[in-house]
Amino acid sequence: MKSTVTSDERQVTSRKNRRVNRGELLPAAALLVLLALALAGCAHKPADASESTSNSSSDKGNSQAHLFTVPSDQMQHVEVVTVGSSRLPRVLRLTGSVAYNNFQTTPVITQVGGPVTRILVSPGDVVHRGQPLLYVSSPDYAQLRTNFLKARDAYSLAEKNYNRAQDLYTHHAIAEADLLTAESARTQAQADLQAAEQAVKVLGVPNPESLLTGPASPEIPVKAPISGEVVERLVGPGQVLQTGATQCFTISNLGTVWVLANVYEHDLGSIHMGDAVAIQTDAYPTTFRGRISYIGAALDPTSRTLQVRIVTDNPGGKLKKDMYVTAIVQAGAITNALAIPDSAVLRNNENQPFVYVESGSNQFGQRLVEIGESEDGKTQILSGLSVGERVVADGSLFLQFANSFQR
Repeated sequence: MKSTVTSDERQVTSRKNRRVNRGELLPAAALLVLLALALAGCAHKPADASESTSNSSSDKGNSQAHLFTVPSDQMQHVEVVTVGSSRLPRVLRLTGSVAYNNFQTTPVITQVGGPVTRILVSPGDVVHRGQPLLYVSSPDYAQLRTNFLKARDAYSLAEKNYNRAQDLYTHHAIAEADLLTAESARTQAQADLQAAEQAVKVLGVPNPESLLTGPASPEIPVKAPISGEVVERLVGPGQVLQTGATQCFTISNLGTVWVLANVYEHDLGSIHMGDAVAIQTDAYPTTFRGRISYIGAALDPTSRTLQVRIVTDNPGGKLKKDMYVTAIVQAGAITNALAIPDSAVLRNNENQPFVYVESGSNQFGQRLVEIGESEDGKTQILSGLSVGERVVADGSLFLQFANSFQR
């Protein structure tokens, strides 16, 4: 029995000891937890400061993200030049179109009315002055021809009567009044003949005497007033022409043509009468030569451009009416212009021009620039660069690839 009690006491004693031990450990664990929280609170502000520093460094890195370094063994692909001022040719590139030379172009308008019986030429044919282009069956011409023949016959008779009267007066066979009457009749007949001759000549018959020979016909030719190429036909067989009103053809001498070009308002001070002009077109590799012959008197209120006229040689008739061309005018030079090689200028995704500027040893960065004229392999820089800065010329594409690869 003693033995059993002793065992129970031992169990109770063991439970009390464990409780005592737990009582001793709880304050220690609490202290550890409080210490950890205190350390965490103390470390909270330094952690924020570190994060702020990290963010600041990150922002700084982003502001200079365009800077990158090229390894020394790859610098052989890069040519760096120093920005300087130079004299840059000023060239104006004007848009324009081809027109006929109006001083050597004429419409063919018939002077007689009637139906067209024959057409002798077509567009593209080269004709000479006085060459028949078509025939018209004209009652007007028939009437004028009859008037001429009558007037010529009347004059011939009046001339004979005057000569006879003069002979009779010399022999005192008639009075002086009879002689004066015969002279007056001859003068009037001569005036009628001259009027009939001029009327026939206006119709295109240079020698009215030719009407005395050959069969009578109402047909009359409409002749070319100038030499050139038939560029337009406006009538057809059987069409009735109106006297002095119907245009039959257009003839133009295509040895020279006009180029009508547009000049912007801010470039007007750079062009002058007589300036040499080079004409280029996408149709031919040939460059055509001309000169400014006229500068317009007023600007187009919509486009704010002024039209200039350029007389251009047209060998082989290559320049056609309404063909689009580019007129290149040498307009002096730009002095003290900041210029860099054309190869140094690149464009970003937004089509903005930029260059690579050297910022340190083998270190480069992009910089947006504003460009102006481009001529003779050089591009004018209006803003974004200063004299003495160094930019990448040949090899800028290599740097662009390297920059995108590093990113």
